Amino acid sequence: MSRFYLSNTSLRRLDGVDERLSEVVHRAITITEIDFGVTCGLRTNEEQHALYARGATKTLRSKHLSGDAVDVVAYLGRRISWELSLYDEIADAFRIAATREGLSLRWGGAWTVRDIRQWDGTMEEAMNSYIDTRRSQHRRPFIDAPHFEIS
Repeated sequence: MSRFYLSNTSLRRLDGVDERLSEVVHRAITITEIDFGVTCGLRTNEEQHALYARGATKTLRSKHLSGDAVDVVAYLGRRISWELSLYDEIADAFRIAATREGLSLRWGGAWTVRDIRQWDGTMEEAMNSYIDTRRSQHRRPFIDAPHFEIS
């Protein structure tokens, strides 16, 4: 059992997020070996347009607009970390939580996997498969490892 919990800030950021996805986040924090916090849940159109304008998102039709997506951040102690290997471990916890909650979930580290519950392997392997697929198409992979959305 994990020693981590969601901060009050993370809990506030889950306001307006689909209840099932919120439950997955709550369950994932109890499973994970990597501490994380919620950085974004529900967004307004204005927030989405501002993110798009500065290149922080690639779409104006985000699932954040309907409360069907969350973004997280990994912590190593008190320090924020963007190390990719931490996010595939967090994604493993999200996959277990989504399976237990019965929620179809897509991870931004492996866009080709429509429902991470169906992936037979680790989320690191799913991400590597996605990267290989994009490269075989002569396209650059878009890794959004902090992102989880209902699929």
